[in-house]
Amino acid sequence: MIKVGIVGGAGYTAGELIRLLVNHSKVALDFVYSTSNAGNYIYEVHQDLLGVLDLKFTDTVNPEVDVLFLCLGHGNSKKFLQENSFSLTTKIIDLSNDFRLNNDAVFQEKEFVYGLPELQKEAIKKANNIANPGCFATAIQLALLPLAKQDLLKSSVHVNATTGATGAGISPSETTHFSWRDNNFSVYKVFTHQHLGEINENLSSLQKGFSEELFFIPNRGNFSRGIFASIYLEFDKSIEEAFKLFEDFYKDAKFTYVSKTPIHLKQVVNTNNCFLHLQKHNNTLLITSVIDNLLKGASGQAIQNMNLLFGFKETEGLQLKATSF
Repeated sequence: MIKVGIVGGAGYTAGELIRLLVNHSKVALDFVYSTSNAGNYIYEVHQDLLGVLDLKFTDTVNPEVDVLFLCLGHGNSKKFLQENSFSLTTKIIDLSNDFRLNNDAVFQEKEFVYGLPELQKEAIKKANNIANPGCFATAIQLALLPLAKQDLLKSSVHVNATTGATGAGISPSETTHFSWRDNNFSVYKVFTHQHLGEINENLSSLQKGFSEELFFIPNRGNFSRGIFASIYLEFDKSIEEAFKLFEDFYKDAKFTYVSKTPIHLKQVVNTNNCFLHLQKHNNTLLITSVIDNLLKGASGQAIQNMNLLFGFKETEGLQLKATSF
């Protein structure tokens, strides 16, 4: 059994991590760190864990844990690691954007590997520290990696993607308020979303010289969880060739599937899956991609990375089923 610590334990991603870890056969939850909730039972915040977990939040850490999950706001992971030391054998999985870009991948002599298993599973297996991908970045990259691998990103890429309210985190704001979100829809960070950096870097790692512009319009949806992304670009091959290209690329992927029929969000919510569907219109290829932003877009993928780091079965603790209704 490996010992696990979680920092930033009161948020949505930490709650999902705890739910997964308490049912993971290879781990023991050592501590859940939250300065604002220290001394309170975890089930008082993550209320569905009543009767499941009899552990309290703490404001101290065990520096000898085998793996540390950082579930902090963007910019706070670096600060936390500057203020807290851990064993040289402790592996770190960061769920913020602090270490995702190449220029940020080395910090305090720690090297962070970008943790998208479908892109670089073998590198993850050999790593000590993981920068978990962003939720939008996961959905969008999984829709484009097979094309980049074959140097087929030859035009501007247009992305329209909608996320649920949990994508904004647990801290309340004007645009997460129920009375604002309900029966509402809006765009934000148009063409400037922070996940564009990691997307462009990784597409360029597969397709050398990739320089086409990626026009990304993120939307806020009036639902709790999930991402539905529609991506289109010029494509001069047949739809049959497109499907074969995607199916070959993901033939060994444990959680990414190509569907011959149109997809929808409920197929993947509450799972670690990504479903992809392809359509062709004249010379344009449309790729739709759906994930659960809290699982494949955050905590589920973090567990997937942990499994790879420690040589566990990749699907361990992630045998989850979607709720159809």
